[in-house]
Amino acid sequence: MRGLAALLVAAVLAAGCAPMTQVTLLPQPDGKPSAVEVTPEQNGVATAAATELSRPYDSAEVRVGAAVQVEQLDAKTVEERHARLLSVQPPVPEQFLLYFETGSSTLTTESQSALDTVLKEATSRPGGEIMVIGHTDSVGAQEYNDALSLERAKFVREMILKRGFSPDRVYASGRGKRELLVPTEDQVDEPKNRRVEILVR
Repeated sequence: MRGLAALLVAAVLAAGCAPMTQVTLLPQPDGKPSAVEVTPEQNGVATAAATELSRPYDSAEVRVGAAVQVEQLDAKTVEERHARLLSVQPPVPEQFLLYFETGSSTLTTESQSALDTVLKEATSRPGGEIMVIGHTDSVGAQEYNDALSLERAKFVREMILKRGFSPDRVYASGRGKRELLVPTEDQVDEPKNRRVEILVR
């Protein structure tokens, strides 16, 4: 799977036919492209060639020993066919952003002002997980930015834990300069890239 493809999977057993699985690619909430590769298998062995679904609402019928059949659906058709499955999807993760001063784990003045509200909202969903992902701009070496992004994430994680959130449900990671919010050339000082992303699932 490429990206965070949202999948709708329904297993159907038709009388006198081989079991069939239907896979439908749903659009990402943020509009980013996603894709999934579908391969019919039996006992862990591929029985037909793989097929990629890469457009929202691509839908594939997968049967053992048969080529994958793909059709392009629309939102209304998917909702009509799979209303029950769609109704039990987990909620879409909430996202919050906090920004940092250059080369440090010090929040900008604006983010310091917003910190209390962001943390209150981030910890208001009961039972979920919180992913804290640190990022940097493209200035500096990869190793330096990896360490700085993780430092930023750990700082925000500690703020969340002080709100009483369980430590085993809050994860911190650093992406360095690999996932720029604003694409730039290397060694560009872009304030919006110096951030921590908080995802509440």
